[in-house]
Amino acid sequence: MLDATLTTARILIVDDQPSNVLLLEGILQEEDYTAYKGITDSRQALSLYLEYQPDLILLDLQMPYLDGFEVMNQLRAHVSPGAFLPILVLTADITPDAKRQALAEGATDFLTKPFDQTEVLLRIKNLLRTRLLHLQLQDQNQLLEQKVRERTAELEETQIEILERLALAAEYRDDDTGEHTRRVGQMSAQIAQALGLSNADVELIRRAAPLHDVGKIGIPDSILLKPGKLTPEEFELMKTHTTVGAKMLSGGQFPLLQLAEEIALSHHERWDGTGYSGLKGESIPMAGRIVTVADVFDALTNERPYKKAWLHTEAIAEIQRQTGQQFDPRVVEAFLHVVDSSG
Repeated sequence: MLDATLTTARILIVDDQPSNVLLLEGILQEEDYTAYKGITDSRQALSLYLEYQPDLILLDLQMPYLDGFEVMNQLRAHVSPGAFLPILVLTADITPDAKRQALAEGATDFLTKPFDQTEVLLRIKNLLRTRLLHLQLQDQNQLLEQKVRERTAELEETQIEILERLALAAEYRDDDTGEHTRRVGQMSAQIAQALGLSNADVELIRRAAPLHDVGKIGIPDSILLKPGKLTPEEFELMKTHTTVGAKMLSGGQFPLLQLAEEIALSHHERWDGTGYSGLKGESIPMAGRIVTVADVFDALTNERPYKKAWLHTEAIAEIQRQTGQQFDPRVVEAFLHVVDSSG
């Protein structure tokens, strides 16, 4: 008794002689095979293959309309490169050329007619076992690939969670709610969406933007929390939070970390080139141009140790005044669309 995984395998018989089809069907039935179909018109082979998706094809070579070589040529275009579709050629043509051509066109095995019933059953069983082992291997590979993807995602999430906690640790020092980073992420994503960026890029910016000030963890409290104006020396030290943050985020292999590094380094650049490192206009990364608007708006509209909160209308007016100087005009336009929509 054959294993059920073999007897339920789908078998397609293509032979122009009805007697040959009936003979093969009888042999399969005696051996308890339950899923087989036979056709005598080779022109139906491709459509039936696509519909039936057989695990094995028993194929004659010398047939009217389409011979076995042409059938295999048609099938080849519809079988994926990594798939294993066994084709057992059964033919009365015993010439070496016929055998070589059949194997070259995609045949897996070759038997001449008249064939021995025991031999044909052994060939069928061996080919089906190989087919099923191949399918099992594919399933295992897919499972492994899925596990790798899940593990990669877990590692990325773990890295981001650690960095977000660092960002919050830095932010709590001058924002005791820790909400600034979240708000900047949300506003940056809304601006990116208004600019027409892809959903994937919008999501990346939403998650990367909260890390923009992670470098503040390296700034002394005496400077970060100073209520008055910073001295030139203090301001130079304050500016280093961009490079410190970028170094903390550097070397990441994930797009999210790479974007966060870019934002940390560039979110204090100015459109007119007078920012921290002197980048100007389009040379400033788009994500940095977006986050600087979101960051400034949130900083203006929320109280800090060194300032009172501005009214939203005052903050919006200030950002408009800085269009073309501190901010990219296109980004400001998108920002205004966001605040108008939310208002």
